[in-house]
Amino acid sequence: MYAETFRKRGGGGMALGYSRRTGELPAEVTGFVGRSAELDRTRELVARARLVTLVGPGGVGKSRLALRAALTLKGNYADGVVLAELSSLHDPELLPQAVATALGLAEPSGRVLLEVVMEHLRQRRLLLVLDTCEHHLDACAFLADLLLREAPGVTVLATSRQPLDVPGEHTLYVPPLACDDATTLFEQRAAAVVPGFRINAGNHQDVLALCRRLDGIPLAIELATVRLRAIPLDQLTARLEQRFRVLTGGRRSAVLPRHQTLRTAIDWSHDLCSAEERLLWARLSVFAGPFDLAAVEEVCSGAGLPRDEILEHLIALVDKSVVLRVQRDGDDGSRYRLLDTIREYGADRCAALGDEQERCRARHRTHYLTRVQHFYETVLTSEQVTLYWELYRDLPDLRSALDYSLSRPDGIRPGLEMAARLWPFWLTAGLSEEGRYWLGKGIDADPEPCRERALAMLWRSLLALVQGDLEPALAGFEATRKMAGQAGSELDLALATGYTGGVRWLLGDPETGQRLLDEALARQHRINDRLGLVVFHYQKGYMHAVLRDSDAAVEECEKALLLLGDESGECIIKGQILVIEAMAAWGRGEPAECVALARSGLHRSREVREMFGAANSLELLAWGAADLANPSRAAWLLGAAGALWRKVGSPMMGAAVYLDDHARVERAVRAELGDAEFARLFAQGAELPLDRAVELALMDADTPATRLPRQPESAPGDMLTRRERQVAALVSEGLTNREISEQLVISKRTADAHVEHILAKLGFSSRAQIAALAGHPQGTVTATGPEAAPPQ
Repeated sequence: MYAETFRKRGGGGMALGYSRRTGELPAEVTGFVGRSAELDRTRELVARARLVTLVGPGGVGKSRLALRAALTLKGNYADGVVLAELSSLHDPELLPQAVATALGLAEPSGRVLLEVVMEHLRQRRLLLVLDTCEHHLDACAFLADLLLREAPGVTVLATSRQPLDVPGEHTLYVPPLACDDATTLFEQRAAAVVPGFRINAGNHQDVLALCRRLDGIPLAIELATVRLRAIPLDQLTARLEQRFRVLTGGRRSAVLPRHQTLRTAIDWSHDLCSAEERLLWARLSVFAGPFDLAAVEEVCSGAGLPRDEILEHLIALVDKSVVLRVQRDGDDGSRYRLLDTIREYGADRCAALGDEQERCRARHRTHYLTRVQHFYETVLTSEQVTLYWELYRDLPDLRSALDYSLSRPDGIRPGLEMAARLWPFWLTAGLSEEGRYWLGKGIDADPEPCRERALAMLWRSLLALVQGDLEPALAGFEATRKMAGQAGSELDLALATGYTGGVRWLLGDPETGQRLLDEALARQHRINDRLGLVVFHYQKGYMHAVLRDSDAAVEECEKALLLLGDESGECIIKGQILVIEAMAAWGRGEPAECVALARSGLHRSREVREMFGAANSLELLAWGAADLANPSRAAWLLGAAGALWRKVGSPMMGAAVYLDDHARVERAVRAELGDAEFARLFAQGAELPLDRAVELALMDADTPATRLPRQPESAPGDMLTRRERQVAALVSEGLTNREISEQLVISKRTADAHVEHILAKLGFSSRAQIAALAGHPQGTVTATGPEAAPPQ
């Protein structure tokens, strides 16, 4: 009789569906030089075509051009710009996950992720930047083709070493820098290495010769400038000339192929490294994404590189611009990365060192498996949130480690254990489908009974349950019971028995369900596994809440809270438990208590930007507001919750009893406000960013227009430096870039760069918008007063 309680595309166990938006554009940390023609052409193409691909060799600056263009075009798209970086993606099957993560989408319940991505994008007007598509050309081409046909409001700006070859694609070849721009780049980067460096009559010919020899390739120029720390410019130019003469047999063709030029430049930089630095460079190539010092020490130390010397050599590679420090919002500068071209070069060198690459990948896998085990063992402590975000930012390397393990016969079981121990992460990050993918890949590869296989089968079944796939989940739990018995894995047997009982109860067999739940609880008490007991009780509480047995739901929740303890510092599960108790209060007819509990749950879980829990909480807060005679608040909260449900899956996980409540509340609020006012407030709530919706809900805002006292809005000009404010003020007076350069005693190219940077920072696309900013009431672009800097 309870089979209809859940709908196929919704229900299952209690989901921990968290997500974090990672698709924001990174901040520019160095000046953008030249490319005005290419930038204008890119904007022109994007304005009239929905798929534009920037093509060119590695290191030529395709990604930088795409990001600059995207920054200046951001204001043209109602839903902004989203960046999906693909260079660290090892498996083309995970492309939908990468795009969904960039969009801030949690994986849905019981639906194909690509369909959800497309459904989301059909309703949006945004610019999607797909960076480094050459790694998975066919998959990117398929996605781009699908977007062109089914998401009319989406424009795709791609970068690739070759076209995607999709109907409707417009390509723009990104050439090396022109001579003037190349020398400007050299001057800018050289000044960062040798303070005060300027191009003058005495060194102009050397700079020109060096830039020409490097064919104007930005990466090659940047690699060359760092050598100025060690040798004078004239010697630098002579040494580079000598290297090219040797490599080209004593003469150089009219145009040395670009890839050979870049390879030569990287070879040269490589040769100037010490033996230890070269070895570290090769070993660092096993990292798929950004990494920290601890990871480098663990993975890269060994023969030829003592652990206590790693930092010294890492700093040397940073100084040589081989390794870059990560400078993004949320990063403290303690993480590093390799450019894609540099990583590929290092991987080639590593592969040439015999078994070195295999040893590095094995150490890499072991390092991340250890990290995962630590997260799992401490998931109920105050370390939970910090470790969760550390794993989230290391997702490219988690994927790489899993891919390596599950492709080797001796790595399948470690890979299975790693993927299984990540189950709280998969759920929390909203990556249930990806978790099922890795677990399924390992299960299929190793059919023999073992503890790791039982563990993997258990948590793959839970992920299926969360996604609303009840029948596959039930079959999986029953198969896990058999496998765990064969492998002697008592904990997995206990957990699988409990889940089997819960699903059977929800499917209309309470007698069998209760018997299995009792058996599971007895087994778990004998084992005394704290995490297992917490999960057992709070998910049983959710089941009782769905069945409208509020007292039993609260009793199970209190048991889970008692096991967690007041001082544990855990917030993810506590947030979920509070939401379940809010559901129970609603079921008892106590809207005020429901609101208080839902608000507490929202406050507890916002540290991980939990979409699923936020959607549940906002929904319950809307119901409470409606019953407590605040229809305006209820309307915008319903809109905010509805927007989140579209991202995470079926509203209220498809539970029929709650869908009925939702429909009743919406009818009542609409009747009280009238259709027009309800639609207005609902739409305003739906447009709110997650963080703002949560803050407004926590402060009991009656309308979404309420100002947040802790988040005063800053004027646009506050984003600008003092020099940029000077330039903006002169633009507003109608001065050309040449006139600005003369007035501020700077080069025209520097003035050009300032104007482009202002446009990028403010998301503007024209000088007229900068001029309009001069009338800002806070006067943030004035060139006078104490903020004005002296001419430079």
